[in-house]
Amino acid sequence: MTDTQPWADEIFDVLKQADVRQVAYVPDAGHIRLIERSQNDPTLKTIALTTEEEGIGIIAGAWLGGERGVLLMQSSGVGNCINMLAMIQECRFPFLTLVTMRGQWGEFNPWQVPMGQGTKPVLENMGIIVQPVDTADTLAETVDAAAHLAFDAYCAVAVLISQRIIGFKNWGDDQP
Repeated sequence: MTDTQPWADEIFDVLKQADVRQVAYVPDAGHIRLIERSQNDPTLKTIALTTEEEGIGIIAGAWLGGERGVLLMQSSGVGNCINMLAMIQECRFPFLTLVTMRGQWGEFNPWQVPMGQGTKPVLENMGIIVQPVDTADTLAETVDAAAHLAFDAYCAVAVLISQRIIGFKNWGDDQP
């Protein structure tokens, strides 16, 4: 496990306290420690996805089966989910997603910028309550509050984890 994401341990603890039993994810460096912690916990079922919108169906199925779930994805994956987000509103089931942001602070990849900038308004336009977090010291409490809002008030909530928290990627000295 990597030690570069101590905030992921706090989030993991919050998800366990919220009785989350299923973790759906598309592999993402920003969520690596949280994914590893989830995979190593025998009480959690982890589901690797080929695309983010599959996760909405997985999380809906978890709820219908009596379990709580969370969807982990990167901001670029939000665009893949637009049609499926309608199901959340129509079926009115709790939904919690943790989104690592790209296209923000220190981004080097121009392809990440449009969806990084569009993530919050897209989610809000689809009826999702959006809670952005820019500092690691408020991340765990925000995830805790979002879990309560999702699972206790039957709301759809997205926590946007700023690129400042996950850090910007540097793929080499030849990058601008």
